[in-house]
Amino acid sequence: IELMAGVYTENQPDFSWLMPYEEKQFTQYFMPYRELGVVKQATKDFVFNIEEIKEVKEEREATKEVMSAVRFKVLATSKQTVRLTLSGPFRETLYEKVVTLSPEAVFEQVVDMKGIQFTDLYFTINPPDELPMTPLMEWMAELDEVRPIPDSAEAALPPVECKTVDQLYLTGLHLEQYRHATWSALDYYEEALRRDPNDVRCLNQMGLWYLRRGRFQKAEEYLRRAVKIWQRRNPNPYDGEPVFNLALALKFGMKEDEAYEWFWKASWNKAWADAAFFEAARISICNERYVDALDELERSLISNSHNHQARALKATVLRKLGRKDEALRWIAESYKIDPFNYVCMVEEHLLSGSEEPLQRMIQLMNGQVKNYHETALEYMAAGLNEEAQLVLQLALKPEVEASPLTYYYLACISNIDEAGLWLEKAAAADPACCFPNRLEDVKVLTIAIEMNSEDARAPYYLGCLYYAARQYDLAIENWELSAKRDPQFPTVWRNLALARFNKQGRQDEAVEYMERAFHLDEDDERVLMELDQLYKRLQRPHAQRLTFLQQYPELIQRRDDLVLEEITLLNQVGRYKEAMLKLDARTFHPWEGGEGKVSAQYQICRVELAKKMLAPHLTPDEKAAHKTIEAPSGAVGGASEAIRLLSECLEYPHHLGEGKLYGAQENDFYYLLGIAYEALGLNDKARECWEEATKGPQEPAAAMYYNDAKPDKIFYQGLALLKLGREGEAHGRFFKLINYGKQHIFEKQIMDYFAVSLPDLLIWEDSLDTKNLIHCKYMLALGYYGMGDTEHAERYLKEVEQLDNNHQGIQQFRTLINSGL
Repeated sequence: IELMAGVYTENQPDFSWLMPYEEKQFTQYFMPYRELGVVKQATKDFVFNIEEIKEVKEEREATKEVMSAVRFKVLATSKQTVRLTLSGPFRETLYEKVVTLSPEAVFEQVVDMKGIQFTDLYFTINPPDELPMTPLMEWMAELDEVRPIPDSAEAALPPVECKTVDQLYLTGLHLEQYRHATWSALDYYEEALRRDPNDVRCLNQMGLWYLRRGRFQKAEEYLRRAVKIWQRRNPNPYDGEPVFNLALALKFGMKEDEAYEWFWKASWNKAWADAAFFEAARISICNERYVDALDELERSLISNSHNHQARALKATVLRKLGRKDEALRWIAESYKIDPFNYVCMVEEHLLSGSEEPLQRMIQLMNGQVKNYHETALEYMAAGLNEEAQLVLQLALKPEVEASPLTYYYLACISNIDEAGLWLEKAAAADPACCFPNRLEDVKVLTIAIEMNSEDARAPYYLGCLYYAARQYDLAIENWELSAKRDPQFPTVWRNLALARFNKQGRQDEAVEYMERAFHLDEDDERVLMELDQLYKRLQRPHAQRLTFLQQYPELIQRRDDLVLEEITLLNQVGRYKEAMLKLDARTFHPWEGGEGKVSAQYQICRVELAKKMLAPHLTPDEKAAHKTIEAPSGAVGGASEAIRLLSECLEYPHHLGEGKLYGAQENDFYYLLGIAYEALGLNDKARECWEEATKGPQEPAAAMYYNDAKPDKIFYQGLALLKLGREGEAHGRFFKLINYGKQHIFEKQIMDYFAVSLPDLLIWEDSLDTKNLIHCKYMLALGYYGMGDTEHAERYLKEVEQLDNNHQGIQQFRTLINSGL
């Protein structure tokens, strides 16, 4: 923390404290800012909170006189001695003290306000020995005034509904800037270019979109069009961004000479001068034009003196020009701005011959291979292969994370004989945690594919990069090449299965590839989970899926979601007691996409067992077969057992891994509890439960997320109202279900603009329109059954079952009907 805040000892920072946490266990370097509470003021150096409190002075306990006081808390981001002052409206001092603050602990103080209003307080932090014109930090209470409420955010219009090209461009720009989770900026740019093929802004954004995804040739095509239009009337355009982006596309497309000219052209625009001169300098260094490179770096630093890459590269050029002392002085200055400039450390080592700068760099990099790669790529971008090799050789040490990319980088900057050896090592390296994501990786892996025709991993990695960039055609092409070169590699078959199903609609091949992936490595619990999800998506029979899963009990136990899927299948085949025992024997942990799923199965098995306890047509022996514990003395039939099971649904035990949401809908539980109490002759208690079952949201909605209003809860409200003799209100609930289903059944569904994620675990893509159709037909079935129209209800029930055999709501609805409750 001291290092990052710029506190140094003489000329060199002290790096001795930076070593692995497991060795030094320096927990004090994790700032305890959470102890402050709600922050009232903050700067880069201080974080401050102040709150009004009421306390009773010990010496006034007899009279219980209340003292008005405030508690303030301060945390510093670096160790420093300062003067803290709290004063009143006329700057009368209430508290003043010189203290030493640090990131290790929060400074806290309670101060008597002496009758002064909280809104009149003034707090400052100053140096210890002087009071400057401007404090280091100051706070005063904001006026309690009525302010206009900001306008609420509005969802963007779909592309076809945007009226102007400007609106399309700005919407696309917004989606990119905020990295929207579900809407694509590309749709807006393409619609804009359909209306106006010569819109420079959208041509530039299209080119940039493809450039960022490694499609250099497509990017070049768009950007050339943009620049050509931009230069029709002015050879030096007002905005240099399209010119700079074109130069980048040409650079990555191996057209460095032309790229160099365009970088210089982009530098005419002040906004792009820094980046353009820097990129031009890299190309000059590649061509060993060091004097030109130094000039270009100086120009870059005029525009941005804190360009750390340019500062490091200037040290390299000074070394190449033999200006050793000047280079060392420049490096020392650069450390003051960024003590983590790894390239400067390499340069310091090369200039001084000392190993200390390299050891410092190794210590700071903390064994993370990405730091070595970034440093090596800085050199590779300027054609400085020997320096890059030095860094990459350090990355091969045992204490550094192993990565196949290290070998690929070395292969690209070595001679032919050495390159072959590095490529062999790259192909044999463990691919488990290799995630190429840089544009440089596209070039490196493409070269590796061409140089080694037997390497199956390079096309696999490149395919992963392209798939993540949504360039599915290139991803599939590379994965197919990988599978051809090594048919025994399971992960590439798994990836191809995803592409076949989600992007090409070839379901049979997806199943074949997914099964091949699993059987090539039957110790992979994730692939087992994904294969079962594929079977589920294709609506394989529940008993068949359960039999398949239970062949691998050890794999199931490794993942909460696999355990939950086994429990779900047990519920779906009617083995509720087994499901309950398995669920109650495991402690689950929350996971993204798993919200509400464990608690749902916890409740389903209990509700279904309770229904059997309450079913009037079951014999006592049949009910006894479904009992989970012995009924207490004096219990009548299975009603007491049902009450126990249903009461458990109202409480979420700790092992579920999640608590009950505020306003959780529990209409079905209370409706059935009412029936149980009625069976015991406790009619008042039964009515009380039915009254509770009528509460909650009454308006049907599209149930996208687990906490949305569920149609079956509204259905149970209606059933409870019928029990209470309020038939008109009950029919109102049922009519709402029917009307919603009829009105929304044919609606085209799109993901909500403000959704930050998909509503469910979605490995294998599904249709939102189909989900809406199922949802609406389910509502129709519930509504018609409530109205006594069993013919229509049965029709829609069958249609939902044909569309989705995994719909547990339908299963629970049928058991309710069959139990006669």
